[in-house]
Amino acid sequence: MLWIKALHIVFIVSWFAGLFYLPRILINLAQETEPVATQRLLLMARKLYRFMLPLAIGTIVFGAWLWLGYGIGKGPGNGWLHAKLFLVILLIGYHHATGSMLKKFELGTNKRSHVWLRWFNEVPAILLLAIVILVVVKPF
Repeated sequence: MLWIKALHIVFIVSWFAGLFYLPRILINLAQETEPVATQRLLLMARKLYRFMLPLAIGTIVFGAWLWLGYGIGKGPGNGWLHAKLFLVILLIGYHHATGSMLKKFELGTNKRSHVWLRWFNEVPAILLLAIVILVVVKPF
């Protein structure tokens, strides 16, 4: 089980690197006025998003493996796990939202400002903090 836990952590760290960086590219896209630079940023964002998908899948697969290996988490004292799983679902939604925003940038229909995107960029950091606290401290 320790190998599975190690792989889960590696996939989490790698996925989060993408979750932190892709919104930064979107911020730059919202500010960019040069077509050549815009095309370069779009290429970078597309490649990063495609790279992030297997990392997200690996995170979920190894996380589910751990969940099943250690027990489903029913009973008293496992509220932290249910809260963590809810936050992971929010992260998956965030991942999907970045892909939707990327498509809008590709189509030239983005309506989000760089200021809005800067706030949006903070979401994975807040979720990561909450998830780590839930896993380590297990407050309920």
